[in-house]
Amino acid sequence: MGPTALFPMVVLMVVGTRTAVSRAIEADREDPVGRPACCSLYHRAVELIGKRWTGAILMVLMDGPLRFSQIKHLVPDLSDRLLSERLKELEGEGIVARYEEGAACNRAQYGLTTKGRALEPAVRALKTWANTHL
Repeated sequence: MGPTALFPMVVLMVVGTRTAVSRAIEADREDPVGRPACCSLYHRAVELIGKRWTGAILMVLMDGPLRFSQIKHLVPDLSDRLLSERLKELEGEGIVARYEEGAACNRAQYGLTTKGRALEPAVRALKTWANTHL
């Protein structure tokens, strides 16, 4: 049997081994006390809100809509590029909305949507915790 004929068998053995190894790793992750694994939606929410500057942006928007320059002023050390990136991410998630101030002037404001307002208790609780414990 030549080397090319052995290749499919080797691939099958490696794939089969990886599957068995993956199952063994997953079995090791099960909690012996019976607790559920971390919820993927919770993890996604923490990763979204926990990104650098996102919490600060949300905090300043909780008092009402602001223009880009106002957000930048209220969140010191935040670069234009990063503020723009974070606002786009939050818009994409439906947490922040961009509102045009008028057709004649090229000004826009950013404000929390209903979905964004629903985050307010959690963000304010985190602020309270930080003031107490950090």
